[in-house]
Amino acid sequence: MNITEKLLAKAGGKSSVAPGDIVFANVDKVMIHDVSGPGVIKVFDKLKKEGTISVEKLWDPSKVWVAEDHFVPSAEKISAENIMKLTKFTKQYGIEKHFKYGMGQYGICHTLSHEEALVLPGEIYVGGDSHTNTTGALGAFACGLGHTDVAYVLLNGKIWFKVPETLYFKLNGKLPENVMAKDFILKIIGDIGNDGAAYAAMQFGGSGVSDMSVESRLTLCNMTTEAGAKNGIVEPDQKLFDYLAARGATNYSPVYGDSDAQYQKVYEYEASELEPLVAKPFSPENIAVVRDVSGIELDKSYIGSCTGAKYEDLEAAAKILKGRKVKIRTEILPAAISIYKRAMENGLLKIFLDAGATVGPPTCGACCGAHMGVLAKDEICISTTNRNFPGRMGHVESQTYLSSPLVAAASAVTGKITDPRDL
Repeated sequence: MNITEKLLAKAGGKSSVAPGDIVFANVDKVMIHDVSGPGVIKVFDKLKKEGTISVEKLWDPSKVWVAEDHFVPSAEKISAENIMKLTKFTKQYGIEKHFKYGMGQYGICHTLSHEEALVLPGEIYVGGDSHTNTTGALGAFACGLGHTDVAYVLLNGKIWFKVPETLYFKLNGKLPENVMAKDFILKIIGDIGNDGAAYAAMQFGGSGVSDMSVESRLTLCNMTTEAGAKNGIVEPDQKLFDYLAARGATNYSPVYGDSDAQYQKVYEYEASELEPLVAKPFSPENIAVVRDVSGIELDKSYIGSCTGAKYEDLEAAAKILKGRKVKIRTEILPAAISIYKRAMENGLLKIFLDAGATVGPPTCGACCGAHMGVLAKDEICISTTNRNFPGRMGHVESQTYLSSPLVAAASAVTGKITDPRDL
């Protein structure tokens, strides 16, 4: 069995599983946020009103955590009321891990999962958000669920899964300078399409992935969602163990695939052949080499989100922006307060501000086109986010090009799509 199959077999109390099998799996961790949480609360209210299922207590409040990230700072009254609903819910059910905006550490849910070591290797983790796949980079089975399924997990601590087929993406060699994990995952999505991994596991490996930092691997798993995958995953290694130890986590049981593990298909890439890419409007699969679209005039550069505002991403942007000035509206939002503080202590924020960029608080607002910098009609943005569908970041007639932090920063400097190698 491969690692996804092993994890589901273990969680379901089975000695082995195969693609297509149904597993009733024990869940280790579950997350809700200020968008999915109110939906789950509605399910609880309905169950309580019907009276057929007890909602008096959760299966294990210590395994549940809550993030405030999509609409913070609150953009309008409904957003503020949703935060209050979450606060009431966590108090009622004894959930202690509630990362509240304006009270120390908080941030984007998919960033907190690794920054706070909330999810560990060998675990089954589900969240009320489609990009929960991100956390599979920690050697866990991680996927998003809808409101009703999350409510079921909160009450019962388990949920059923169909064991997915697994696609294996092998990267040989080390990524060239100015090429990032974002370029690799865009290349993959361009090759297989937005539905190329529908309900499949996307596993990443090879010497190129082993060479990557944990944060780069998180970028890979994050955007498996854009290929329709059930989950993304990387097998755990010493680099991951060191990353978790730095965050105080050492007690876990990693799981590995067998040496003769089977995959539905293997895709092999040579790192030396990769170069900076963008995904053109209006799909993550609509990729182009940056140099082939260089010169497209921009209105905004956005460096943020669970995909593109980890500390490593900010370091990459700072490398480009240091000693330079931006020519377009540039917004940089670290993905968590812990990252924000580290960037401040190491001088990155000064570099951004000196370059003329605006630095903002952690939020999903601009990424999902809700607040904190939405796009107007006909505006063109280059962004480190993960989606560029019509209206994703604002007006339905705006345009978003997806890129790595290096490309977004280089483009901010010139005011047009730019390959960082050409600065």
